[in-house]
Amino acid sequence: MMNERLAVIYWDSTALFSYLFKDRYSDIAQEKARQRGVHLVTTLAIAEVCTVISRVQREQMVSDLLAHSLFDILEYGPWSKLNIVPDTMSLRELAGKWTLRGTELWHLATAKTLQKEFPELMILTFDRELARASKGEELKLCVTVQ
Repeated sequence: MMNERLAVIYWDSTALFSYLFKDRYSDIAQEKARQRGVHLVTTLAIAEVCTVISRVQREQMVSDLLAHSLFDILEYGPWSKLNIVPDTMSLRELAGKWTLRGTELWHLATAKTLQKEFPELMILTFDRELARASKGEELKLCVTVQ
């Protein structure tokens, strides 16, 4: 029997948002969450999602009960949480190559760092610019963003 390698999927905040909140990518995010493998999220992605959940709760766009459920899903979902920091030289180099916002640059540099340890790593993002930069940096994409 062949030794099958598990998928290693790096979730950025856009993928987490689509998993938690219904949008045009939600079905894809739900499907990817069920995929066998290792699902990685960083504390930055969690922080980004927590701020949105808290904001929509404060603005009474979701009930307190729903907000608590979203926090629970975020906490106990299929993800392994990482407390990782990309090195500053990598951030500087990638910033010179790609036109990204700060958080997308951080996700790209982090995924590149993780790719050294997990060459099979794939990034799950629904951000077009991050997807383009990821592809340019030879990171495998879980999905093609339209």
